[in-house]
Amino acid sequence: MLLESIFPQLPNSGAELFLFISGALGAVLVVYSQFVEAEHRRDLIRILGAMGLLAYSLFIWNILFIIVSVGIGIAALVEFIEIYSGYHKHTPHEIKEYIKKYKKKR
Repeated sequence: MLLESIFPQLPNSGAELFLFISGALGAVLVVYSQFVEAEHRRDLIRILGAMGLLAYSLFIWNILFIIVSVGIGIAALVEFIEIYSGYHKHTPHEIKEYIKKYKKKR
């Protein structure tokens, strides 16, 4: 009875099981990406998480979930491209604030 309440329909094949794991891992990666300090790593983790969520959302065919997954993936990809092409800049004031906030205390 416990598994019926958690998974109303258990996966029948290896492909379905892979898609369930992909969706769960994608959700974990999107949440984890919020805690990563380096911006370029954060974007890469978000892209991977969004791809996992997109695979799952295409499997269950939920249009709203598909749109959100694609939106997260595109936003993270644009940010990643901006960082590596040099368009993503921080002002000197922002850099001073970051240094003050994250400076290690000795």
